[in-house]
Amino acid sequence: MMGMLFISFLSVGLIFCTCICIRYPLFIAMFFVEKLRKNGNGYPPAVGTLIDEIRHYNRLYDYHTELSSKLKTYRILYPLFSNIYTSDPTNIEHILKSKFSTYPKGEESYQILKDFLGDGIFNVDGDPWRYQRKLASYEFSRRAVMDFSSSVFRSKAAELAQHLSVVASTHMAIDMQDLLMRTTLETMFIIGFGVEPSGLIGSTEKWQAFAGAFNDANAFVTKRYADVMWKLKRFLNIGSEAALKKHVKLIDDLVFKLILHKREHQGSPLDSEGKKDDILSRFLAASEKDPERITDRFLRDTILSFMLAGRDTTSVTLSWFLYMICKHPSVERKILKEINDAVSNEDGSIENFSESLNNTALNRMHYLHAALAETLRLYPAVPLDGKECTEDGTLPDGFKVRKGDIVNYPIYAMGRMTYLWGNNADLFQPERWIEDGIFRPESPFKFTAFQAGPRICLGKEFAYQQMKIIAATLLYFYKFKLEDEQQEVRYRTMLTLHIDQGLSLHVFPRK
Repeated sequence: MMGMLFISFLSVGLIFCTCICIRYPLFIAMFFVEKLRKNGNGYPPAVGTLIDEIRHYNRLYDYHTELSSKLKTYRILYPLFSNIYTSDPTNIEHILKSKFSTYPKGEESYQILKDFLGDGIFNVDGDPWRYQRKLASYEFSRRAVMDFSSSVFRSKAAELAQHLSVVASTHMAIDMQDLLMRTTLETMFIIGFGVEPSGLIGSTEKWQAFAGAFNDANAFVTKRYADVMWKLKRFLNIGSEAALKKHVKLIDDLVFKLILHKREHQGSPLDSEGKKDDILSRFLAASEKDPERITDRFLRDTILSFMLAGRDTTSVTLSWFLYMICKHPSVERKILKEINDAVSNEDGSIENFSESLNNTALNRMHYLHAALAETLRLYPAVPLDGKECTEDGTLPDGFKVRKGDIVNYPIYAMGRMTYLWGNNADLFQPERWIEDGIFRPESPFKFTAFQAGPRICLGKEFAYQQMKIIAATLLYFYKFKLEDEQQEVRYRTMLTLHIDQGLSLHVFPRK
């Protein structure tokens, strides 16, 4: 009873303070923050407060696009520190490469994501990060792992195409984002654990529960970035924090069960033919040399991190890609021509086509690669990223930063800046990536979809390979049409840029 009374008083107080801050957000925040800082000279201009970000939460990345179009570097005021945002590639190179050790992910971000991602590679700094990076880099560079992943990508793309043949016969619309997320989650599950989900989970219902928990845990930890009360909610085990705890438990119960099963059946060392090339098997083999560090918890955190990165990068990007294809039929025609030129499919079967998508064929698909990169430019899988400053300093553009500040690079906003991409920055034009018929990459400090510097994504080539295999398979066999061509497609504010309410498409056989 007393707990509920405390929460009621707290809620009333928060509503009162919020009302005041919404009316005078900039004045109040600047007064208190600048008093704490004593001197703001040389600091990036303040353009808003935490309250502004909360008010714009459902369109957060567009809010930062509007701000970034006016200022390359600015700050949002928080009670005890500033969130600095910069779209300047020289600043981004400074924080991601030149001063890498000065700009780690930071303790605050670590605490926000810890319940979901634990001490996985994407959530730690210092020695734990270096150890995991070295281990993962070695394993991911092995030819056997790449061949195993490619085989899984092709197999799952073929299964997806077969499923769509049934969907097309019903003449009903389908949520392609949901279907792609299920496909890529199953794909990453196999690459992560070496088994089909049905092999150990046991039922469709349990697998759907796991997939749902995985998605919801992602959404709930994202909300923590804008929820100043999340630690109190976690302590009291109420609201979104109670739901997050429930989802994480469901995930942990399954993952630890799979790890135990794999340990019990890890009877022989890896052979030269590479029959055990899933991530868990590789890391279990490495644990024999370093059992104190590669524990079950380490394996859980590592595999969930790679599953999240691998699943969301591909499924989210492919969803936006299909949306762009529906809006740009001329791009679709160019991709189709390229696919037909690169692949010979004599019997017209899905299986034969899938098997023909080897590296030679994929490497000839420069325009498809460009269309995927252009999708990532406008709809990056990770729309916002940032690092914590650990010492006072100055950015290359001359603005000062203070210890404890968060320096962000707004990836979604950067893709829309005319000062980076020209006057046609808001247009979907894969041609901007093509030079003399060949795909031309941009600086990773300008196109930051896969990060840059020492933390550049290890799975970048894996992601492009999977996306090209799925995209080529789907477009070769099917044509897609938006169920409601007048509907405005929006994103859901999360760690990854999901399409809000899904992507409802009609599917038609192409031949």
